[in-house]
Formats: sequence, structure tokens, C-alpha cells
Amino acid sequence: MKTMTCRQLGGACDKEFSAETFEEMAELSKNHGMEMFSQGDAAHLKAMEEMKNLMNDPAAMKEWMESRQKEFDALPDNG
Repeated sequence: MKTMTCRQLGGACDKEFSAETFEEMAELSKNHGMEMFSQGDAAHLKAMEEMKNLMNDPAAMKEWMESRQKEFDALPDNG
């Protein structure tokens, strides 16, 4: 089990997510983002806008995802 924060995953806060795989981590982050979106949280809305802009450049998005994957892989297992 590894832990990352919302901010490490492109978000706007220090909420922690724990998951066995990067894919699970991404899903937890996405669900949190949708919750913050529904609440109209300004900081998260800004982070989502930045992510949306990143998604418009497939090469940049791929590089960003690979970077997050490497960060996840390098984390210690906190079991």
C-alpha cells in the first residue's frame, strides 16, 4: 500500500489516498476531484482547469502521467 496526496496527483489539497496500484490511486484522486467539483471548491476547480489544459496536449499529458507513475513506484510501501 502506498500513499500520495491530492496535491501530488495534480489536485489542490493534502488529502491522502492509499492504494496498491497507481491505477487505484488515480481512481481515488478522480473520485475526490468529482466530489470537490460538486462542492464548487475553488482551489480544486482551478487545479482541474490546469489538468484540462494539460490534457489538450497528449504528449504533455503522457509525460505528466509517466512522472506521477514513477513517483508512485518510488514511494515506500506503508503496508
